[in-house]
Amino acid sequence: MHRRTLLKGGATLAASTLVLSSDASARLSAAQPGDETFMKLALTEAAEAAFPFGAVIVKNGQVLARGHNRTGIDHDPTAHGEMVAIRAFLAAHGPEALKGTTLYTSGEPCCMCMGAIIWCGISRLVFAASVTQITTKLDQIAISSEEVANKALFSPIEITGGVMADDAMRLFK
Repeated sequence: MHRRTLLKGGATLAASTLVLSSDASARLSAAQPGDETFMKLALTEAAEAAFPFGAVIVKNGQVLARGHNRTGIDHDPTAHGEMVAIRAFLAAHGPEALKGTTLYTSGEPCCMCMGAIIWCGISRLVFAASVTQITTKLDQIAISSEEVANKALFSPIEITGGVMADDAMRLFK
């Protein structure tokens, strides 16, 4: 992220401008038709968890895996909603089938989950609440999914954020 300071009339206006270099791995995109439908399913998963993180993995309009946070239940700090959905997908379909999938999640993935998403070759990520929003409710490593993706030049991914973010934030108490 580059910061530019603009001087105008003696006042300083600081504006943050995101600049994606030509070799950046993340491509930010607007929501697509159907995103809210699948996000509602991720939010339903999230509502079942102590920490409201839920995910669904979709390919060709079909939900192929679901998961919600199970860290407390499983006594496993890696059992985040995205990881649970990825593990369920792999068990049912194998790793090659992940190509061309979209992962919908109630909260922007942490750096661990984003790393797994990238290593799996998932093509698109759609999240509701951003890391910045989530940190107002609970502890979170403040590294965006875009920052992680832009360090993984070997695996381009499309990222759409903010889909039903207000609905997701209502789950965080």
